[in-house]
Amino acid sequence: MDLYPAIDIRGGGAVRLTQGDFERQSDYGDPVELATRFAAAGAPWLHVVDLDAARSGEPVNRATVLAIAHAVGVPVETGGGVRTLADVTELLDGGLARVILGTAVLDDPDLVRAAAAARPGRVALGLDYRTTPDGRTEVAVRGWEQGSGRTVGELLDEVAGAGLSAVIVTCIERDGTLTGPDLEGLRAVLASTEVPVIASGGVGSTADLADLAALEVLTPDGTVRRLEGAITGKALVDGRMTVEEGVAVCARFG
Repeated sequence: MDLYPAIDIRGGGAVRLTQGDFERQSDYGDPVELATRFAAAGAPWLHVVDLDAARSGEPVNRATVLAIAHAVGVPVETGGGVRTLADVTELLDGGLARVILGTAVLDDPDLVRAAAAARPGRVALGLDYRTTPDGRTEVAVRGWEQGSGRTVGELLDEVAGAGLSAVIVTCIERDGTLTGPDLEGLRAVLASTEVPVIASGGVGSTADLADLAALEVLTPDGTVRRLEGAITGKALVDGRMTVEEGVAVCARFG
């Protein structure tokens, strides 16, 4: 399992939100400097999100995202406002290793398949969910501000066979809370898709990373499924763990 240090960008700066709430923001300075620091510490990947673009669809911080890709020597994936093939092309040709489509899967379901076919191995799906009172995992869109009425499982079924390189699954209620990941929700995702799964939301310690790395599901055909990666942001910038410690835990558990 790989560690993915997260950098969220709003108004040109690196920030962290709590549970996706734009009114509960902490600021962490220059995103390019933060990315450089994470990469120098041994991060195998970086996860970068343009929060303004996720909310509005306008690529407000795209120049900063591209600057990060050029400043570091590790692969960078990015999401937020990636809603057309032109967006995909601009980002991938500009140095990003992978783009993440989120809201686009609801607005234009065919876009995910077209993008994945055009750029094999470089297009991922982002599914950010809240658990409803009746236990459904409802996917949120447009910067997590709107419910979609669709579940994680339903959308995974829709994109089955699309050739996605990964699916990034975020539990919104846990994001930025440092209270631990939604292990049961992730177990359900692993059991329902063959696409590599990257977990996001709630990681607050190396113990949480160990729990994610140890998570496994046995499929009906006898295949053991494990997480491809884990995203963490606030735990790193708040000093609850270092990149080096996180990478070591992920490596120890495979």
